[in-house]
Amino acid sequence: MRWERLFDDMESQWAAEARRDQDAEVADRTRAERAGIGLTERLAAHVGEDLEVRTHSGAVVTGTLDDHGDGWLLVGQALVPLEAVACLTGLRPRAGDAAIARRFALGYALRGLSRDRAVVAVTDRSGRTWHGTIDAVGSDALDLSEHAPDEARRRDNVLAARVIPFAALDVIRVVR
Repeated sequence: MRWERLFDDMESQWAAEARRDQDAEVADRTRAERAGIGLTERLAAHVGEDLEVRTHSGAVVTGTLDDHGDGWLLVGQALVPLEAVACLTGLRPRAGDAAIARRFALGYALRGLSRDRAVVAVTDRSGRTWHGTIDAVGSDALDLSEHAPDEARRRDNVLAARVIPFAALDVIRVVR
């Protein structure tokens, strides 16, 4: 009877050690798998879901993740450069197919706003906001004709012509 208890005890210790080893291996594999998941893949899994984006200027953009691409995301009808994102709330660890991300970069999205002559509110990383129309988009900066948001972009309405580097952009919202 003593031998039987000794062997039972040894067997349960062996089983507990095997469970600990297996749990450690699963945890290591999970960490390794998560380490390979980039933000783009996580964003791809959340298109159509609500997010909160806080930018470096302190701006908070909330709404549905409508789209995302190479260096930008569209949340609640606000275009946010990924470089301006300080943190995201509502993004779970799961990943989706990164291939569904738009391949075009921020400049291409801004050129669409320029082409449509949309009146925009451009907030820079300092938190300053200008209203106007994007006249041109280069490889690393945009030209903004500043005017009141309720006025059309006409020569007489333009208050200033600003050149804003992409690196300074925080949030771009369509006003009308």
